[in-house]
Amino acid sequence: MTTPQQSTRGTVRLATEADHDAIHALNYRTFVEEIPQHAPNATRRHVDRFHDDNVYAVYEVNGRIVGMISGRTQRPFSLDQKLGSVDDYLPAGRTPVEIRLLAVEPEFRASRVFTQLVGFLTQHFLAKGFDLGIMSGTTRQLRLYRHLGFHAFGPLIGTEQAAYQPMYITAEEVLMWPDALNEGADALGVGANFLPGPVGISDVVQQAMNRGATSHRAESFHARYRDVQWRLCALADAQNATMLLGSGTLANDVVAAQISLLDAPGVIVSNGEFGERLIDHATRMQIPHTVVRAPWGEPLDYAEIAVAVRSTNARWLWAVHGETSTGVINDLATLTAIAQDHRAKMALDVISSLGTVPLSLRHVWLASAVSGKALSAFPGIAIVFHDGQIHSASHRIPRYLDLGLAVQEQGVPFTQSSNLLDALGTSLAEIDWSARFDRVAHDGTWLRRAMESRGWRLLASAEHASPAVHTLVPPVGASARAIGEQLRAAGWLISFESGYLRERNWLQVCLMGHYAPVSLRSFPAALDRCTPTAAVKPPVHSTPLGEFASARRATA
Repeated sequence: MTTPQQSTRGTVRLATEADHDAIHALNYRTFVEEIPQHAPNATRRHVDRFHDDNVYAVYEVNGRIVGMISGRTQRPFSLDQKLGSVDDYLPAGRTPVEIRLLAVEPEFRASRVFTQLVGFLTQHFLAKGFDLGIMSGTTRQLRLYRHLGFHAFGPLIGTEQAAYQPMYITAEEVLMWPDALNEGADALGVGANFLPGPVGISDVVQQAMNRGATSHRAESFHARYRDVQWRLCALADAQNATMLLGSGTLANDVVAAQISLLDAPGVIVSNGEFGERLIDHATRMQIPHTVVRAPWGEPLDYAEIAVAVRSTNARWLWAVHGETSTGVINDLATLTAIAQDHRAKMALDVISSLGTVPLSLRHVWLASAVSGKALSAFPGIAIVFHDGQIHSASHRIPRYLDLGLAVQEQGVPFTQSSNLLDALGTSLAEIDWSARFDRVAHDGTWLRRAMESRGWRLLASAEHASPAVHTLVPPVGASARAIGEQLRAAGWLISFESGYLRERNWLQVCLMGHYAPVSLRSFPAALDRCTPTAAVKPPVHSTPLGEFASARRATA
């Protein structure tokens, strides 16, 4: 909830039902008596036709409502009804809110009431994920609106006596406003966690982690374990899931141990750091294998993979689905089809794709995952999905890597952490996964466009990119480490310290955990400030409102 902000003259806050009569009265005085948009009536109250949908912010001085503004997110907007679909006029890929009914009592118009109302409501909707505001700006104040960053679109609407210009403003332009305008910004905070792990954690998941521990032998622990298994299988469209205390490396070692029991050659594919690590797992387990590589950041050559599987009589195929190092998503459907066509078992690393994109492991033999990353819980639980065709071999593989033994013991052959399990189960239950996939896809597209518009190159092409992992190549002469350290000092956590990133001078921004939408919209500007080739801000023009003009110039 947006926190009310105090000023020297009054308070700006979200309206309550108790404010509605004062809102209707101010609405009447402004849009009936002063600006003749509506016919007079005896009650001297005007109830907006979208009143039930509106979110109002009001400015209160000594118990009196002296200013108001409203926002509405439901379509069609008022401007849709006047112009037809406004989407044809607006930047693509945005989530708009319509700003209406800006009204301030005449004696307060020379004060900060106007700017505080606009800033407060704008920050309120930014925090909810809206990144574009549209409005009908009175032609009497076009100079001011343009100074704020609004862009005119479409023809004038209204009447000769009350003419309005449709306008829009982007989140990026709002975030360039001076602090004097950004009422509510302090309550939202600055910075965010855009690491691939550990990721941002919700309060409810943190609370689950903090609960008292339960023995892994207790029936309540086993009941919780089965519930989490069911949730994982539902998310991944998998038949079985086994959890062990450990990291993603452990999960891949467990997969490698199962592969070793096949006593058959296979193919490993790699187009990044984590594909190379699969090769290392197999090498350490002395598993015979053929490697098919593609350049880092490039899609796999699936025809070459099919030839390798066929020519080596491979009985298994092992690949990374979401390559964390580069941001490339490899084609799961094509990989599984190759395996099926050649009667090979399919093994996958889905550590960085599970929870970021919809996927189905229905035709996958083994897949590794973890409790951290996009499952938005704490690291520490290694997850192995499987189709049930697994084996135990006490004389051939280490006890802790024996997936067959773990399954025989209902997934709990050794000590496990009830705290980690509770946190993972809480996160799986808390998240609306369909909405999460949509949000990550939308935010990933927005971030890519914002970075490219600033001249940054993303390693993975849009066609093959994960929406959640963005590997950035800094401008020539810029140090990824220096940029990352400056961002961290300002509260922005991105990845730059892994060996493969340091070696290549890359940065990485990941949308895996919990973050505020306004933080993502703020990030490109924060990156500009830490980069020698930062984007140049647009010039600042004068405005008749002295206070606003001086505040704006001070930040230009």
